Amino acid sequence: MPSPPRKLRRAPPRATRDRLLEAFVDYLENERNASGHTVEAYTRALASFRASQPGAPGWPECQTEHFRAHLFDCMKRGLARAYVRLQFAALRSFYKYLCQRQGLALNPLKALHLPKAEKKLPQPLTAAQIDELLAAPLRVEREDQAPAWMPARDVAILELFYSSGLRLAELAALNVEDLDPYTESVRVFGKGRKERVCPVGLPALEAVGRYRQEAAVRAGPLFISKLRKRLSTRSIWLLMKRYLRHTSIPIALSPHKLRHSFATHLLDNGADLRSVQELLGHASLSTTQIYTKVTVERLKAAYNQAHPRA
Repeated sequence: MPSPPRKLRRAPPRATRDRLLEAFVDYLENERNASGHTVEAYTRALASFRASQPGAPGWPECQTEHFRAHLFDCMKRGLARAYVRLQFAALRSFYKYLCQRQGLALNPLKALHLPKAEKKLPQPLTAAQIDELLAAPLRVEREDQAPAWMPARDVAILELFYSSGLRLAELAALNVEDLDPYTESVRVFGKGRKERVCPVGLPALEAVGRYRQEAAVRAGPLFISKLRKRLSTRSIWLLMKRYLRHTSIPIALSPHKLRHSFATHLLDNGADLRSVQELLGHASLSTTQIYTKVTVERLKAAYNQAHPRA
């Protein structure tokens, strides 16, 4: 008896290409010189909108109501306001591109009002806490099979971080030739590949010099792993978390905390706001002004504690 004919399994439909998104990514990478982190974050934000609004039409046909529904979904999920604003910053940038380059007549995001950002002041480390953290790599035992030069590398990383107020990605991207011990400066490529030159203090220069000598680092990436590859941003974050456990510092520490501390300590000791803006690589002075609020709050605390009629 002949066997019944087998049903042919239908192949799943191919995911349609999002040509507008592809063109936007190409624009970000080649015209805006956006970093890989920015491109990835923007792509995730656009995908998040699609996931929360599966019934929404194509990008040119989306209306303000679709984005208002996405905003409501984000708030209902309890996402932080700062995160929500970043998500919509990506959407706004995308629709600005569609209007300017793809002929879209109306921007549906113009009529959308976002929740105000929460004003959280950065919490810097004290000078004593900085000293304790910078000394930690020399107190902590080396990991098994780790090269003998790794503690010297970690001291150099922390010293340079605090000395020049770099971003995490900027520090990881440094090459040997970017650091000039004769002019006591480091060349940095910040957001949008904008170049700036930052001064480097003597303790940081000496720490980097010791590390380079012990690890025989003469060219290429400045900070390397035990496999002698460029150290990733994630590895730098993890080594900071590891050393934090061996200190008495009570607050959560991220690499950005050293940048906060750098800016706050400069202002505490009389540096002007414009100079700190240049050192941090901020495009807008308003971004730097948050550190003046930190300094004023510390002055108020000291006044309230010390003045007889506070």
